[in-house]
Amino acid sequence: MATPFRLLLFLLLFPLLANAQRLMTPFEQDSNYSASYQETIAYYEKLAAAYPDQFRLQAHGDTDAGYPLHLAVLATDGAWEPSAAKAQDKLVLFVNNAIHPGEPCGVDATMMLVRDLLQRDASDLLEDLVIVVIPYYNIGGGLNRGRDSRANQVGPRLHGFRGNARNLDLNRDFIKCDSRNAATFNQLFARWQPDVFIDNHTSNGADYQYTMTLIATQHNKLDPHLSRYLNKEMLPDLYANMAATGWEMTPYVYARSTPDEGIAGFLDLPRYASGYAALHNAMGFIAETHMLKPFKDRVMSTYHFMQTTLQHMLQHKAAIQEARRKAVQHTISKDTFALNWSLDRSRADTILFKGYAAKYKPSEVSGLERLYYDRSEPYTKPIPHFRYYRTTDKVRKPAAYIIPQAYEGVIERLKWNGITLHRLQEEVELPVERYRMSKFETVEQAYEAHYLHYDIKPEVENKSWTFRPGDYVVFTDQAANRYIVETLEPQAPDSFFAWNFFDGILMRKEYFSSYVFEDEAARLLRENPDLRQALEQRRAGDTEFANSARAQLDFIYQLSSYFEPTYRLYPVGRLMEAADLPIEKR
Repeated sequence: MATPFRLLLFLLLFPLLANAQRLMTPFEQDSNYSASYQETIAYYEKLAAAYPDQFRLQAHGDTDAGYPLHLAVLATDGAWEPSAAKAQDKLVLFVNNAIHPGEPCGVDATMMLVRDLLQRDASDLLEDLVIVVIPYYNIGGGLNRGRDSRANQVGPRLHGFRGNARNLDLNRDFIKCDSRNAATFNQLFARWQPDVFIDNHTSNGADYQYTMTLIATQHNKLDPHLSRYLNKEMLPDLYANMAATGWEMTPYVYARSTPDEGIAGFLDLPRYASGYAALHNAMGFIAETHMLKPFKDRVMSTYHFMQTTLQHMLQHKAAIQEARRKAVQHTISKDTFALNWSLDRSRADTILFKGYAAKYKPSEVSGLERLYYDRSEPYTKPIPHFRYYRTTDKVRKPAAYIIPQAYEGVIERLKWNGITLHRLQEEVELPVERYRMSKFETVEQAYEAHYLHYDIKPEVENKSWTFRPGDYVVFTDQAANRYIVETLEPQAPDSFFAWNFFDGILMRKEYFSSYVFEDEAARLLRENPDLRQALEQRRAGDTEFANSARAQLDFIYQLSSYFEPTYRLYPVGRLMEAADLPIEKR
């Protein structure tokens, strides 16, 4: 292991000592220029050729643009694959760039960082660490290159577009995986199981003095062992060391109006990068540089944030590994999982914030009052930081979920995320909990190619159900239990149900002809006094219902044996007690 002194000296000096004339990046030749996708990959190919013992560029899977997703790996001792890195007890840092190609700071910063590490000989670092980088994630958006898609941003003079080749925002796609990009990413992330994840961005929003702001995984959502480490050890160290480099940062400025009134912690649901990382017990960071700062400053602050994170990981390797080991054990064994959270406005920390005075003046466009930030009036003052969330919904995990084989889209996503699945070998009737999807809302306009369901409040039904040979069993004794629960419990905000994977159950498939059903409905009323009473009560309290013959027939139909039992019945069974199932032996 590298000595702390040698490590610290190395990390502080390697940016200054790198040979600036050798393997210069496009950004270093023009500080208002960001490398294109083609230039980025070509540059990494040069690094791979120059440093074959410590660096490889791998092509994986596919993307919506028709190009492979590249992975740049810095390693020694042959740790080019996750199994080797794990066998050698190495930490893994996973860096993602250009998820939004209009925010390309990470593309250029990471190229320089990797180059500088290699030029100074990264052997000491790589004894304890593997660095895995996606050089350019949203390739389709990167190819859609121009200068005007980021109206609020200063530079670079050319950049990509937020939407990918299918016009999807990939930072909403980590669970639903509509894109081939996300499908490949899921598989890479699950294989590498990183300890720390960084996703590089540029912010929108208020004006303030900082170049770098930071979204860390929402600590109330993170496993308690990782949450304690993140809050007490890692975040204080990152903030202090960034200040020491001259790139002081602040928590992401997520404000209702202006920062003066306080900023809130961001609820990173699993659709987002750091929220997805949390499902795999990785500590995630979204580095958000400020849109109005010069591009050169944004790139350099991103460079220093990644360097500072590396420094922390190497100095605290054992503590990170222990926190993560306990988190994984806890995830496997815990009985109850939180599913949703809401911001607790009754609790706040106080942070010292460096902003600009928010003022108002008449708009030249509308003549009405408009907001602006007066940079001639900088301030430093305490503001509230609302960073606490409370659990609003939780669930007791079952012993296993049983998923009908018909739902191939769900099955393949579970597999992409390293979930162990078993298949039933014969037909079996099991006592399971099933959800009836009685109450939920649906957005009125398409959101990322879906009509997302929300405020989902299913009713639990207990009964025996027959499952078929080939249906899938997912036991909840896995390290990825959070991914399993938060996707298969329909009331979770990013569940597969919420993302429309089960919408077939929401439409009735059988109906009746009124003139035929009239006689049968009359017979049912004659033979069932309780049904007649229920009908009369409904008529008495609902004039519109009382004036509709069809509505009354449908009321009787829905309470009869003719009504389809699978209407709005969530097809995934919750097996609450362990059972000896007829599954294949492994």
